[in-house]
Amino acid sequence: MQFFSFRFIINRIKAISSMMKDKTVPKRKKALVIFGLIYLVLPVDIIPPVLFPFGFLDDLVLWIWIIWHLKDTLDQYWLGEKTVDYSKDFKSENMVEGVDFKVHSDAGEGKNEEQKN
Repeated sequence: MQFFSFRFIINRIKAISSMMKDKTVPKRKKALVIFGLIYLVLPVDIIPPVLFPFGFLDDLVLWIWIIWHLKDTLDQYWLGEKTVDYSKDFKSENMVEGVDFKVHSDAGEGKNEEQKN
């Protein structure tokens, strides 16, 4: 019953922005959120908003379904299980600081030096 807890729903809604910023999340999951936002602001609804208490029922059901469908992904962001992938930030960088190293080619120069020592 954790899904229907008010606190869990609020935390998952807050995690949507972090999920949308993450480049490793599949585009279909991001498209689902974008579709939900578009449906929320479109004037065309299954149940018209003029019928006040019932007018927002279709929007509410859609967003409950979206949050339920993305619950595992969203939980990674607000529970702190999602680690940040820095490999894409430094993909073209060649950074090694404070380390002494030698580069030996595979042509045999390195092997000759090792054999002499």
